[in-house]
Amino acid sequence: MKIGVLALQGDFREHLEAVKVAGHAALSVKTLDELNEVDALIIPGGESTTIVHLAKTFGLFKPLREKIKNGMPTYGSCAGMILLADKISNPAPGQETLGGLDIVVRRNAFGRQVDSFETELDFAGSNMNAVFIRAPWVESIGKDVEVLASVKASDGQVHPVAVRQGGLLATSFHPELTNDLRVHSYFFDEICQGAIK
Repeated sequence: MKIGVLALQGDFREHLEAVKVAGHAALSVKTLDELNEVDALIIPGGESTTIVHLAKTFGLFKPLREKIKNGMPTYGSCAGMILLADKISNPAPGQETLGGLDIVVRRNAFGRQVDSFETELDFAGSNMNAVFIRAPWVESIGKDVEVLASVKASDGQVHPVAVRQGGLLATSFHPELTNDLRVHSYFFDEICQGAIK
């Protein structure tokens, strides 16, 4: 499979490496031509407002929305989760998303950079270590959204941190910053294989 990684800002290099290690062709996506070459897309962590600004500058925002709406398998980590969400409970002024996931997210829900942490969690029935950096959490989900992992937060509530809806997958945490490829493999094997003909 040709897996594109949106390479406008953020930790796209780590995702490109994860794609290669998993045995797929990894392509950086910065142009419409590059977007049109790929079978599936990963939106990395970074700064969600900056990624939207750059996507608009490079003429990618509307094509990305259309690709997602038309069924391109897409995985978003951290900022990527925010970009795939239909709604943000605490958006920056004028902040837009690509949408597609029937969820409401809260930006920087776990705190600032200094509040970053690692924890063990159950992802789709498998225990793994997860890295959270200025991470969002999911405040509510639509009826077609499956929760794959949750974490008990400092507010005492349990919040979803990995969700799937059809061909879309999103995590609050950064699996690309570990050597554990289970989230990427889930995306490739459980989502992309069934969607890409």
